[in-house]
Amino acid sequence: MFIWSMAGSSRNSRRENPAQRRGRGSFHGETGALRPGRGEEDSCNRRRRRPWRGLRSPLSDEGAVVIVADLHDDAGEHLAQELGAHYRRLDVSSEKEWSALSLGLKRDFGGLDGLVNNAGVASSKGGEDVESIDLEDLHRIFAVNVDGTVLGCKYGIPLMVRNASNAVPGSIVNLSSIAALIPASFLLAYGASKATIAHISRSVAMHCAERGYGIRCNSLHPGMVRTAMMNRIIDRVGRNRNLGADEAGALFDAKVPLGRPQEPDDIAHAALFLLSDESRFVTGTQLIVDGGMTLSN
Repeated sequence: MFIWSMAGSSRNSRRENPAQRRGRGSFHGETGALRPGRGEEDSCNRRRRRPWRGLRSPLSDEGAVVIVADLHDDAGEHLAQELGAHYRRLDVSSEKEWSALSLGLKRDFGGLDGLVNNAGVASSKGGEDVESIDLEDLHRIFAVNVDGTVLGCKYGIPLMVRNASNAVPGSIVNLSSIAALIPASFLLAYGASKATIAHISRSVAMHCAERGYGIRCNSLHPGMVRTAMMNRIIDRVGRNRNLGADEAGALFDAKVPLGRPQEPDDIAHAALFLLSDESRFVTGTQLIVDGGMTLSN
Protein backbone atom coordinates (compact mmCIF):
# COMPACT_ATOMS: atom_id res chain seq x y z
CA MET A 1 0.00 0.00 0.00
CA PHE A 2 2.98 2.30 -0.21
CA ILE A 3 4.14 4.02 -3.31
CA TRP A 4 7.84 4.24 -2.59
CA SER A 5 10.74 2.62 -4.35
CA MET A 6 14.29 3.76 -4.99
CA ALA A 7 14.56 5.05 -8.53
CA GLY A 8 16.97 3.10 -10.67
CA SER A 9 17.40 0.48 -7.94
CA SER A 10 17.25 -3.28 -8.17
CA ARG A 11 14.88 -3.05 -5.21
CA ASN A 12 12.09 -2.31 -7.67
CA SER A 13 12.15 -5.95 -8.69
CA ARG A 14 11.23 -6.96 -5.15
CA ARG A 15 8.47 -4.43 -4.76
CA GLU A 16 4.80 -4.75 -5.45
CA ASN A 17 3.54 -2.81 -8.44
CA PRO A 18 1.59 0.22 -7.17
CA ALA A 19 -1.13 -0.58 -9.67
CA GLN A 20 -1.75 -3.80 -7.73
CA ARG A 21 -2.14 -2.01 -4.41
CA ARG A 22 -4.66 0.26 -2.78
CA GLY A 23 -3.79 2.92 -0.26
CA ARG A 24 -2.82 6.48 0.52
CA GLY A 25 0.30 8.24 1.77
CA SER A 26 1.31 11.61 3.17
CA PHE A 27 4.22 13.95 3.60
CA HIS A 28 4.13 16.90 5.90
CA GLY A 29 7.10 19.16 6.09
CA GLU A 30 7.19 22.18 3.92
CA THR A 31 4.56 21.38 1.43
CA GLY A 32 3.03 18.42 -0.16
CA ALA A 33 1.20 15.11 -0.37
CA LEU A 34 1.04 12.38 -2.93
CA ARG A 35 -1.04 9.63 -4.31
CA PRO A 36 -0.07 6.88 -6.72
CA GLY A 37 -1.76 6.16 -9.97
CA ARG A 38 -4.49 3.83 -8.68
CA GLY A 39 -4.97 5.08 -5.20
CA GLU A 40 -1.84 5.28 -3.08
CA GLU A 41 -1.29 8.70 -1.65
CA ASP A 42 1.29 10.61 0.29
CA SER A 43 0.93 14.04 1.76
CA CYS A 44 3.81 16.41 2.27
CA ASN A 45 3.64 19.74 4.11
CA ARG A 46 6.79 21.82 3.83
CA ARG A 47 8.11 25.25 4.75
CA ARG A 48 10.95 27.24 3.24
CA ARG A 49 13.08 24.24 2.32
CA ARG A 50 12.95 22.22 -0.84
CA PRO A 51 14.77 18.93 -0.27
CA TRP A 52 11.81 17.02 -1.68
CA ARG A 53 12.40 18.02 -5.29
CA GLY A 54 14.72 15.03 -5.34
CA LEU A 55 11.66 12.81 -4.84
CA ARG A 56 10.13 13.75 -8.18
CA SER A 57 11.72 10.92 -10.18
CA PRO A 58 11.05 8.14 -7.63
CA LEU A 59 7.47 9.28 -7.16
CA SER A 60 6.88 9.45 -10.90
CA ASP A 61 8.30 5.94 -11.26
CA GLU A 62 5.73 4.72 -8.72
CA GLY A 63 2.86 6.61 -10.35
CA ALA A 64 2.25 8.60 -7.18
CA VAL A 65 -0.33 11.34 -6.89
CA VAL A 66 1.14 14.13 -4.74
CA ILE A 67 -0.83 16.55 -2.60
CA VAL A 68 1.23 19.59 -1.67
CA ALA A 69 0.21 21.42 1.51
CA ASP A 70 1.87 24.71 2.39
CA LEU A 71 1.27 27.95 4.24
CA HIS A 72 2.64 29.98 1.32
CA ASP A 73 0.33 29.61 -1.67
CA ASP A 74 2.72 30.79 -4.38
CA ALA A 75 5.58 28.53 -3.27
CA GLY A 76 3.26 25.61 -2.59
CA GLU A 77 1.48 25.83 -5.92
CA HIS A 78 4.81 26.16 -7.74
CA LEU A 79 6.17 23.05 -6.03
CA ALA A 80 2.95 21.15 -6.71
CA GLN A 81 3.19 22.04 -10.39
CA GLU A 82 6.84 20.97 -10.46
CA LEU A 83 5.98 17.62 -8.85
CA GLY A 84 2.84 17.09 -10.91
CA ALA A 85 0.88 17.31 -7.66
CA HIS A 86 -2.27 18.76 -6.14
CA TYR A 87 -2.09 21.71 -3.74
CA ARG A 88 -3.74 22.26 -0.35
CA ARG A 89 -3.11 25.20 1.96
CA LEU A 90 -2.05 24.29 5.52
CA ASP A 91 -0.66 26.04 8.57
CA VAL A 92 0.96 23.09 10.37
CA SER A 93 0.58 24.77 13.77
CA SER A 94 -3.22 24.96 13.41
CA GLU A 95 -5.26 21.98 14.60
CA LYS A 96 -8.31 23.37 12.83
CA GLU A 97 -6.48 23.31 9.49
CA TRP A 98 -5.07 19.82 10.09
CA SER A 99 -8.57 18.57 10.89
CA ALA A 100 -9.93 20.09 7.68
CA LEU A 101 -7.07 18.64 5.62
CA SER A 102 -7.65 15.21 7.15
CA LEU A 103 -11.32 15.28 6.23
CA GLY A 104 -10.41 16.40 2.72
CA LEU A 105 -7.87 13.60 2.25
CA LYS A 106 -10.37 11.04 3.52
CA ARG A 107 -13.04 12.37 1.18
CA ASP A 108 -10.86 12.75 -1.90
CA PHE A 109 -8.41 9.86 -1.53
CA GLY A 110 -9.81 7.52 1.09
CA GLY A 111 -6.84 7.48 3.43
CA LEU A 112 -3.07 7.74 3.77
CA ASP A 113 -0.02 5.50 3.32
CA GLY A 114 2.82 7.60 4.65
CA LEU A 115 3.49 10.85 6.42
CA VAL A 116 6.66 12.97 6.47
CA ASN A 117 6.54 15.74 9.05
CA ASN A 118 9.08 18.14 7.61
CA ALA A 119 7.90 21.68 8.41
CA GLY A 120 10.58 23.52 10.34
CA VAL A 121 11.81 26.98 11.27
CA ALA A 122 14.94 28.08 13.13
CA SER A 123 15.26 31.85 12.88
CA SER A 124 14.65 34.14 15.84
CA LYS A 125 14.01 37.85 16.05
CA GLY A 126 16.01 37.95 19.26
CA GLY A 127 18.98 35.97 20.52
CA GLU A 128 19.52 32.24 20.11
CA ASP A 129 21.32 31.37 23.36
CA VAL A 130 19.77 30.78 26.76
CA GLU A 131 20.56 34.26 28.11
CA SER A 132 19.23 36.24 25.18
CA ILE A 133 16.40 34.15 23.75
CA ASP A 134 12.95 35.72 23.56
CA LEU A 135 10.14 33.43 24.74
CA GLU A 136 8.04 34.57 21.79
CA ASP A 137 10.68 33.10 19.47
CA LEU A 138 10.85 29.89 21.52
CA HIS A 139 7.08 29.44 21.36
CA ARG A 140 6.94 30.17 17.62
CA ILE A 141 9.67 27.65 16.81
CA PHE A 142 8.01 25.00 18.97
CA ALA A 143 4.60 25.78 17.45
CA VAL A 144 5.84 24.95 13.95
CA ASN A 145 8.40 22.25 14.66
CA VAL A 146 6.78 20.41 17.57
CA ASP A 147 3.06 21.23 17.41
CA GLY A 148 3.11 20.64 13.66
CA THR A 149 4.69 17.21 14.11
CA VAL A 150 2.26 16.17 16.85
CA LEU A 151 -0.75 17.34 14.84
CA GLY A 152 0.50 15.60 11.71
CA CYS A 153 0.75 12.33 13.62
CA LYS A 154 -2.55 12.89 15.41
CA TYR A 155 -4.50 13.33 12.19
CA GLY A 156 -2.37 11.08 9.98
CA ILE A 157 -2.60 7.93 12.09
CA PRO A 158 -6.40 7.52 11.83
CA LEU A 159 -6.15 7.79 8.04
CA MET A 160 -3.47 5.09 8.05
CA VAL A 161 -5.45 2.87 10.43
CA ARG A 162 -8.31 3.06 7.96
CA ASN A 163 -5.95 1.70 5.29
CA ALA A 164 -4.54 -0.95 7.61
CA SER A 165 -7.78 -2.86 7.16
CA ASN A 166 -6.31 -3.74 3.75
CA ALA A 167 -3.29 -5.26 5.56
CA VAL A 168 -1.03 -2.39 4.48
CA PRO A 169 0.26 -0.41 7.51
CA GLY A 170 1.49 3.14 7.07
CA SER A 171 4.81 4.79 7.83
CA ILE A 172 5.58 8.13 9.52
CA VAL A 173 8.88 9.97 9.12
CA ASN A 174 9.48 12.94 11.40
CA LEU A 175 12.26 15.31 10.35
CA SER A 176 14.52 15.97 13.31
CA SER A 177 18.16 17.11 13.04
CA ILE A 178 21.64 16.41 14.32
CA ALA A 179 20.93 19.52 16.44
CA ALA A 180 18.84 17.10 18.53
CA LEU A 181 21.96 15.03 19.20
CA ILE A 182 24.75 17.60 19.51
CA PRO A 183 24.49 20.47 22.04
CA ALA A 184 24.45 23.81 20.21
CA SER A 185 24.45 26.88 22.42
CA PHE A 186 23.68 29.10 19.44
CA LEU A 187 20.54 27.12 18.51
CA LEU A 188 18.78 26.58 21.82
CA ALA A 189 15.16 26.66 20.66
CA TYR A 190 15.72 24.84 17.38
CA GLY A 191 17.85 22.11 18.94
CA ALA A 192 15.39 21.61 21.79
CA SER A 193 12.48 21.38 19.34
CA LYS A 194 14.27 18.77 17.24
CA ALA A 195 15.20 16.74 20.32
CA THR A 196 11.52 16.81 21.27
CA ILE A 197 10.62 15.50 17.81
CA ALA A 198 13.00 12.56 18.26
CA HIS A 199 11.27 11.67 21.54
CA ILE A 200 7.83 12.13 20.02
CA SER A 201 8.76 9.73 17.23
CA ARG A 202 9.68 6.95 19.64
CA SER A 203 6.53 7.53 21.67
CA VAL A 204 4.38 7.44 18.53
CA ALA A 205 6.12 4.24 17.40
CA MET A 206 5.32 2.60 20.74
CA HIS A 207 1.74 3.91 20.67
CA CYS A 208 1.10 2.38 17.25
CA ALA A 209 2.79 -0.90 18.17
CA GLU A 210 0.85 -1.26 21.43
CA ARG A 211 -2.42 -0.82 19.57
CA GLY A 212 -1.52 -3.31 16.89
CA TYR A 213 -1.78 -0.77 14.06
CA GLY A 214 1.38 -1.93 12.33
CA ILE A 215 2.16 1.74 11.58
CA ARG A 216 5.86 2.56 11.87
CA CYS A 217 7.33 5.87 13.04
CA ASN A 218 10.95 6.99 12.85
CA SER A 219 12.91 10.23 13.08
CA LEU A 220 15.28 11.35 10.34
CA HIS A 221 18.28 13.48 11.35
CA PRO A 222 19.90 15.48 8.54
CA GLY A 223 23.28 17.12 8.92
CA MET A 224 24.15 20.34 7.12
CA VAL A 225 22.09 20.54 3.96
CA ARG A 226 22.74 23.95 2.41
CA THR A 227 19.17 25.18 2.45
CA ALA A 228 18.28 28.83 2.93
CA MET A 229 17.67 28.11 6.63
CA MET A 230 21.10 26.51 7.04
CA ASN A 231 22.79 29.38 5.22
CA ARG A 232 21.18 31.86 7.62
CA ILE A 233 22.54 29.90 10.58
CA ILE A 234 26.03 29.87 9.05
CA ASP A 235 25.86 33.61 8.34
CA ARG A 236 24.80 34.35 11.92
CA VAL A 237 27.58 32.24 13.41
CA GLY A 238 30.02 33.96 11.08
CA ARG A 239 28.93 37.39 12.24
CA ASN A 240 29.21 36.36 15.89
CA ARG A 241 32.78 35.16 15.27
CA ASN A 242 33.79 38.02 12.95
CA LEU A 243 34.12 35.68 10.00
CA GLY A 244 33.23 36.32 6.38
CA ALA A 245 30.57 34.21 4.67
CA ASP A 246 33.14 31.98 2.93
CA GLU A 247 35.14 31.49 6.11
CA ALA A 248 32.03 30.60 8.11
CA GLY A 249 30.92 28.16 5.42
CA ALA A 250 34.33 26.50 5.40
CA LEU A 251 34.20 26.22 9.20
CA PHE A 252 30.95 24.27 9.02
CA ASP A 253 32.03 22.14 6.03
CA ALA A 254 35.19 21.11 7.90
CA LYS A 255 33.01 19.38 10.49
CA VAL A 256 31.82 16.78 7.93
CA PRO A 257 34.16 13.75 8.07
CA LEU A 258 33.16 12.57 4.59
CA GLY A 259 34.63 15.81 3.32
CA ARG A 260 31.91 16.87 0.91
CA PRO A 261 28.73 18.92 1.08
CA GLN A 262 25.44 17.21 1.82
CA GLU A 263 22.80 17.27 -0.92
CA PRO A 264 19.00 17.40 -0.53
CA ASP A 265 18.79 14.05 -2.35
CA ASP A 266 20.66 12.44 0.55
CA ILE A 267 17.71 13.27 2.81
CA ALA A 268 15.03 12.55 0.22
CA HIS A 269 16.28 9.02 -0.41
CA ALA A 270 16.63 8.32 3.31
CA ALA A 271 13.00 9.34 3.72
CA LEU A 272 12.04 7.11 0.81
CA PHE A 273 13.71 4.18 2.55
CA LEU A 274 11.84 4.77 5.81
CA LEU A 275 8.55 5.09 3.95
CA SER A 276 9.10 2.00 1.83
CA ASP A 277 8.55 -1.68 2.52
CA GLU A 278 12.33 -2.15 2.60
CA SER A 279 12.22 -0.68 6.14
CA ARG A 280 9.15 -2.66 7.21
CA PHE A 281 10.81 -3.84 10.46
CA VAL A 282 12.28 -0.44 11.35
CA THR A 283 10.35 1.61 13.89
CA GLY A 284 11.17 3.91 16.79
CA THR A 285 14.69 4.53 15.54
CA GLN A 286 16.78 7.56 14.62
CA LEU A 287 18.25 7.54 11.11
CA ILE A 288 21.22 9.92 11.06
CA VAL A 289 22.23 11.18 7.60
CA ASP A 290 25.05 13.62 8.32
CA GLY A 291 28.22 12.47 6.61
CA GLY A 292 29.61 11.47 10.00
CA MET A 293 29.25 14.83 11.78
CA THR A 294 27.99 13.24 14.97
CA LEU A 295 31.10 11.04 15.04
CA SER A 296 33.45 13.96 15.59
CA ASN A 297 31.32 16.68 17.18
